[in-house]
Amino acid sequence: MPSGGHRPPSASGTRVEFNLGLALPVLALAAVVVVDLITSQGEHFDRLLVIGPALAAVTWSVRGTLTIGLLAIVLRLALGVAQGDTAGDIVSAELVLVAVTAAAVWISRVRTRYEQDLSEVTAVAEVVQRVVLRPLAPRLGEVELHLLYVAAAAKARIGGDFYEAVRVPGAVRVMLGDVQGKGLGAVETASVLLGSYRAAVTDASGLAELADRLEEGLARYGAWAPESDAAERFATVLLLEFPDGQDVVRVLSCGHPAPLIQHQGRIRAVPLHDPSLPLNLAGLCTSRHRVEEVPFRPGDRMLLFTDGVSETRDRAGDFYPLEQRMGRWADEPGDRVLPLLHHDLTTYGAGRLDDDVAALLVVRLPQPAAVAAAAGAAGAPSA
Repeated sequence: MPSGGHRPPSASGTRVEFNLGLALPVLALAAVVVVDLITSQGEHFDRLLVIGPALAAVTWSVRGTLTIGLLAIVLRLALGVAQGDTAGDIVSAELVLVAVTAAAVWISRVRTRYEQDLSEVTAVAEVVQRVVLRPLAPRLGEVELHLLYVAAAAKARIGGDFYEAVRVPGAVRVMLGDVQGKGLGAVETASVLLGSYRAAVTDASGLAELADRLEEGLARYGAWAPESDAAERFATVLLLEFPDGQDVVRVLSCGHPAPLIQHQGRIRAVPLHDPSLPLNLAGLCTSRHRVEEVPFRPGDRMLLFTDGVSETRDRAGDFYPLEQRMGRWADEPGDRVLPLLHHDLTTYGAGRLDDDVAALLVVRLPQPAAVAAAAGAAGAPSA
């Protein structure tokens, strides 16, 4: 997985919570029995044995919940006999425990079924993620790639932000985009644009033609599926091309925030003099795609990001100072920058992110010829 990606939480904490949940019903039964035995003859706590099957319904299987319930019934009977309860008191208490156990078994069965359904849905979501948003290669051509991707929806793996990087003859082409809105409609639009990009990226003559092909793909999908709201959504997109053997990067923005470029520790936004309209809005006026060419030398870095990064707000409503933060991390290794950004964004946003977040750090590596020459010089015997 590319560095900087969102990592799942450690399984150790979940395992501890799960084991504690399994132990609680047994611990509760044991505690009730001990308290009931050490208290005076007139005070009875054995009615609290219903806690056992009730807790078991939350974490135990159906069979396990039934076992805990039967154990509680047996314990109540033993306590009642030991304390000399009347037959009526014992029967009434046992009936309560039987009713609670039956309800707990039913709840456990329903919970188990929902957990199985959720497991299947999660497995499908993981497959969809691998198809729609494939992991990026850590290196393509003469650039190194580091990715951060976090969906805003709780437990979601895919949102309305999308990315792709492809090695084509003579260059590396990169796309980062953001679909208007959230939810499944945004995911649908993002998948359409990714499909169009992958179909056109290799044979498109340049970034301008590639942007046209993305526009055509979205329009064609809207005609094929008029009931879908994908035809009603627009998307901002940033297209880049890193040609082999040239210290430049070509940039085309369709309404997307300008990327930041770092050269010798200095951070600045890439100047975009005439950005195009977002995709699916080209019909509002005549638009001509303009490709900017910017110096991008070995050692330089470029940060592509969506508005989920730049528009994160703190409690006072102030926007996240991205350019300033990137300046602080100018000397950090490339694989450290995006984990730092993710942590800082979450802290700045008071522990949560309200929008999808996608950021891609592109690092220009030394040219292979230069690296080979340097290695040869280092290994050559001295005269």
